[in-house]
Amino acid sequence: MQNVVLIIHLLLAVTLIGLVLLQRSEGGGLGIGGGGGGGAMTGRAAGSAMTKLTWILAIAFICTSLGLTILQVQKSSGSSVLDQLMPASEQTSTPSAEDLLPPSATDSAPLLPVAD
Repeated sequence: MQNVVLIIHLLLAVTLIGLVLLQRSEGGGLGIGGGGGGGAMTGRAAGSAMTKLTWILAIAFICTSLGLTILQVQKSSGSSVLDQLMPASEQTSTPSAEDLLPPSATDSAPLLPVAD
């Protein structure tokens, strides 16, 4: 189920990007784009249809985003990211106080050989 929603989400994203790039710039922001005619879709009716389609795709994109979030929350069911990274055997063992202390001088061999 999650894979199907993810594929739909990706298709919506690509389609939405393409649709936004096809639209005519009306604001002339930063002094680029926008101007004259000659585009494939000119006129007010085409712009309004593309605007409506953009809104529909944007709403569908947000819905699939929320759906993917809900599916992931249900899948995780209370486990944290750290629980998924560490194996169960490491999670149950707790270090003792002796594990936290440095080794004493009598327990380990000397680092340098002693001259006889």
